[in-house]
Amino acid sequence: MSEPVWDQFLTERDREVFAGGGFGARQGYGKRPALLIVDVNYFFCGDRPEPILESIKRWRASCGEEAWDGVAAIARLLNACRERGLPVIYTTGSRRPDGWDAGSWAWKNPRVNEKPRTVEGGLDGNTIVKEIVPHPRDIVIGKHKPSAFFGTPLLSFLVQHGVDSLLLTGTTTSGCVRATAVDAFSNNYRVAVVEEGCFDRSQASHAVSLCDLHAKYADVVKLDDALAFVQTLPGGMFQLPSAG
Repeated sequence: MSEPVWDQFLTERDREVFAGGGFGARQGYGKRPALLIVDVNYFFCGDRPEPILESIKRWRASCGEEAWDGVAAIARLLNACRERGLPVIYTTGSRRPDGWDAGSWAWKNPRVNEKPRTVEGGLDGNTIVKEIVPHPRDIVIGKHKPSAFFGTPLLSFLVQHGVDSLLLTGTTTSGCVRATAVDAFSNNYRVAVVEEGCFDRSQASHAVSLCDLHAKYADVVKLDDALAFVQTLPGGMFQLPSAG
């Protein structure tokens, strides 16, 4: 197995501290997982694969080509989860057209009021990319802050379906994915962050955030490991809405 993506950023002292402190133990998957896909929209992906320095000219929060590698990984996991009938939950940004509800986002970025749209179709940036478009039986939650739990009905849906764990994917690793993983941990859910299904505009932030999550709050797992786990699950565990 390849070394963790964060390994290149760790000092020898870091490795000794993690080992000596007992950090990074494998907690394992739960028995009734849901797939959570955080903010995989055009705002964070751009409307086509291209180098990040080109993409951010039009989409200020774009993660560039690495976003589309993440989309491809998520699509594979999404198909596997749907075949087993697992709950699939998406989040995306929610914002009034006048920007009144932008809140503290406006404090840290002067480009926050930009409203880019896709070249083809003129889709709003908060639209989930078509490659992983939600199905009628999936849940789509609008959110205003980094965590998928903050100010949303996510927790109530998990309770309703008897979910005990999350397969977590999305963007950005250092922002909304991390915040969501920590809140899931705080609510006593087991979390498996699927490495290839997460992406960030900063390579260092992506790697170090995965390191910190794996050390304390979640298992960071490879896509193939997550797919193999999903294949072990029986179908029909959840009573989901009709897809008709």
